[in-house]
Amino acid sequence: MSRGFTWIDGERLVRFGGATLADAPGLLAQRGFEGYALLTTERAEASAPRLAQGAAAVLYVPPGSVPDAAAAVLDGVQDRPVVALGGGRVIDAAKAVAGVENLACAVVPTTLAGSPMTPFHRLPAGTRGGQLVRPSLVVWDPELAASMERAHLVATAMNALAHAFESLYVPHANPVAEMAALRAAELFGKQLPHESPDIEQVALAALLAGYAVGATGFAIHHALCQTTVRVASLAHAQVNAVMLPHTSGLMVARAPVAVGRFAGALGDPNGDPVNAPGRIARLTAETGVEGLGELGLDPASIPQIASAALGHPALGNTPGGAPSEAELAELLRAAL
Repeated sequence: MSRGFTWIDGERLVRFGGATLADAPGLLAQRGFEGYALLTTERAEASAPRLAQGAAAVLYVPPGSVPDAAAAVLDGVQDRPVVALGGGRVIDAAKAVAGVENLACAVVPTTLAGSPMTPFHRLPAGTRGGQLVRPSLVVWDPELAASMERAHLVATAMNALAHAFESLYVPHANPVAEMAALRAAELFGKQLPHESPDIEQVALAALLAGYAVGATGFAIHHALCQTTVRVASLAHAQVNAVMLPHTSGLMVARAPVAVGRFAGALGDPNGDPVNAPGRIARLTAETGVEGLGELGLDPASIPQIASAALGHPALGNTPGGAPSEAELAELLRAAL
């Protein structure tokens, strides 16, 4: 049975559920996206041909960093409303273009990235004066967003689990976001160990986690993971999956109440914060990758990553103060 819903959240409309992709053209028309520019990839376009057929322009977002990818498609948008069909990089590129050009932005995610639900992104390379954009229409079809093979599905879900975790202890943590985050953790904890998880439940968990972190912000986990991905050119979802047991371990002493609630949501009967990293590690193991070395991290690059992470603006949101360069390097070495 489908657990679909429509959620009106301020200026944003979220449509979630099975077969929702079929509703996308009508929703785009209702929300004023006539003559839109579709930002996508060839692979994603093939999954939703009607969106390409209805577009005034189809622009392929190239590989690379979000600022460079957004800059590559910026001129082709030509003041049209922007629709993103793809994963986190494509969606963030669309948000970046919309932010610098003051355009409406809609998204149809093909992964479990949190970007559909957040106002966080960088701006196109070479531009100035843009604003952060939260998509005003999110069309989230679980069959599309969770259609990857299992190991990658679990990795992207672990990235979403990190969104839920981080939202619990940052300065803007609040009861509403906490409820969403803990429900997301509960769903992930129940579904990810299964060989054939309920993809609607997994997709819903990712949406809730994205909402939670979008309402609260990032801290050490994302600061360190984003820097590692950028400096070492490693896979984003897998880095988050591998690092989460270690960053959660650091937070046991710094935010024990929040980590204990997270442990409880993952199934620990006593809600003991000490047990959270182990429960997370068991979920990470479902990805088939448990160390940064398996992802290709050169240990010699750890000092560079740790030093660069010190400049991440979210690091200061960590309870107890920003970790030192030595602490960041130790987390990376422990995750090798």
